[in-house]
Amino acid sequence: MLGLAPLRSAPLPIRASATACGRNTSQLANGCQLSLLAPEAAEGDTALPENMHKWRMVIAYDGTKFKGWQYQPSIPTIQYFLEDALICITKLDRKKLCLVGAGRTDTGVHAWGQVAHFTTPFSYSCLSSIHSAMNGLLPPEIRVREISAARPEFHARSSTKSKVYRYKIYNEAIMDPFHNHYAYHSAYKLNPHAMQEAANYFVGIHDFTSFANAAHNDGERRPTKKITRFDVTEMGAVLQLEVEGTGFLYRQVRNMVALLLQVGKEALPPDIVPAIIAARDRKELAKVALSAPPHGLYLMSVNYDEEILKPPEGSPPISFGRTHHLSKCKLTLY
Repeated sequence: MLGLAPLRSAPLPIRASATACGRNTSQLANGCQLSLLAPEAAEGDTALPENMHKWRMVIAYDGTKFKGWQYQPSIPTIQYFLEDALICITKLDRKKLCLVGAGRTDTGVHAWGQVAHFTTPFSYSCLSSIHSAMNGLLPPEIRVREISAARPEFHARSSTKSKVYRYKIYNEAIMDPFHNHYAYHSAYKLNPHAMQEAANYFVGIHDFTSFANAAHNDGERRPTKKITRFDVTEMGAVLQLEVEGTGFLYRQVRNMVALLLQVGKEALPPDIVPAIIAARDRKELAKVALSAPPHGLYLMSVNYDEEILKPPEGSPPISFGRTHHLSKCKLTLY
């Protein structure tokens, strides 16, 4: 598991609007009133791009209760709750915050290293307070692991160099209930060596049309992607599949895993992979494998060139989420 907070049976609260936070205070989950951390804007301040400051966040979440990453009004998505917390803290609307995530994970998909950026028309001299306030306002299934200042040219999605996804399979006859929301259960004993042989065929530059589902927001897709590694690792009862690539099409990882599961069951030979790739037709994959379910999938990390991650001159130190005391709240937030 990710090491996130355990699931709660109560439904996730949806705030009706940012105005619920009030003008000068926001309420934490335990009822403590926290003074807003946004500096007061000077008379005549504008939100022109040249006056904006950009901030990068690394986020972990248990995706079980959420309808994916992407914002939808009054629907529990990861982006919805992050924006709601930021609106409470900064007093900015979502248009000015311009929150963008590196990957739009589906319903039920988890993350340890999702990356997002947002903007403000003011700067912060210290990020530990806003970091603590964010985690105090978010549901326990979502945590901001770090916040840092970002260069103006940094973009969480378009600056990406590579992404790492992990898929977990619990490969025993009886499912461990503590893995129920975090791993796919295969009671059939899988052959990891055949799966690794098949996974090796994915490595390289290929047209992955056969492994992409149609998405409403796809626009003009670029189906050619580069996979740099695809590792199959046995960890006791858990079989871990980890893939790194320059980018992935909609549901590509889950569809690749689905084919590897069929190879692991020895229902298909490993060299089925290059044949399906060459077909460039999603229907060819559908004949032999269904998409793997979302709850076994994790976005582990989003990687960038070191140069683009260098903080702007004079920016505050990065906040890694250590314990901080907020004097105005007189409460230790984690």
